[in-house]
Amino acid sequence: MTDEECMRRALQLAQEAADEGEVPVGAVLTKDGEIIAEGKNRRETGKNALYHAELAAIDKGCRVLGGWRLWQCTLYVTLEPCPMCAGAIINARIPRLVYGAKDPKTGSCGSVIDLFSCPYNHHPKVEQGLLGEECAEVLRGFFRCMRAARKEKKAGKQWKTENKGH
Repeated sequence: MTDEECMRRALQLAQEAADEGEVPVGAVLTKDGEIIAEGKNRRETGKNALYHAELAAIDKGCRVLGGWRLWQCTLYVTLEPCPMCAGAIINARIPRLVYGAKDPKTGSCGSVIDLFSCPYNHHPKVEQGLLGEECAEVLRGFFRCMRAARKEKKAGKQWKTENKGH
């Protein structure tokens, strides 16, 4: 599979996450150009802060390959990894990371901090911006809908309060 095909699959996973009420992030792990593991955000449904797309893909990849070193793999993610996920990428020895959209709030590949430039024992090659605008639009659309739903809910509560007893 090409890089673009892998990122498109990650985008599909991100959309699935959004449909389940999760922040839309998807991840695909490949070896020799074939997908061996996938993940999507599941923090809300799983009620666990560790349930990020990258960690799910890394966990599945380790089980598929029978070891913790993923030194022959590439990880594709729709959003720049956070510090926790960047640490997992380092620890799993993933040599190549490809991500779509930058994360100005928790991005750990240069947007907020660059953990891969720190003096760790492993430094993955990072490629940013693949289908970046599409990845960013999925996130923007999700948060737009969340804000609208929150506003609608707040307006409903306001109306009930104002019209109590009438």
